[in-house]
Amino acid sequence: QVQLVESGGGLVQAGGSLKLSCVASTRTFSRYAMGWFRQAPGKEREFVAAISRSGDREQYTDSVRGRFTISRDTAKSTVYLQMNRLRPEDTAVYSCAAGEPYWSTTVYDRDNEYRNWGQGTQVTVSS
Repeated sequence: QVQLVESGGGLVQAGGSLKLSCVASTRTFSRYAMGWFRQAPGKEREFVAAISRSGDREQYTDSVRGRFTISRDTAKSTVYLQMNRLRPEDTAVYSCAAGEPYWSTTVYDRDNEYRNWGQGTQVTVSS
């Protein structure tokens, strides 16, 4: 079991940027593929972005591709989500998740593929 703690959320105007961080309490961070999900009020949780254990494969949902970038720093056991050109429809609670795929290049885009979740951080984009 790995503990995940997100930070970096907040209130920003449309067109602005935020960078989310997720620190994992593990010394074997390289074993984990990481993902970001979000859930807006009254909506189901949705996939946002994922990165492989090796860090050389990324995947994004269509609505954020070209605006958001996921990255990881193994030395800091941290995964990031850089969010640019934010829109009001990006408003949600953002949570990071960790999974343990066999292959280093695997990316997970479904929440049932992740076994560890953070508590989430609120992102609010005003129009």
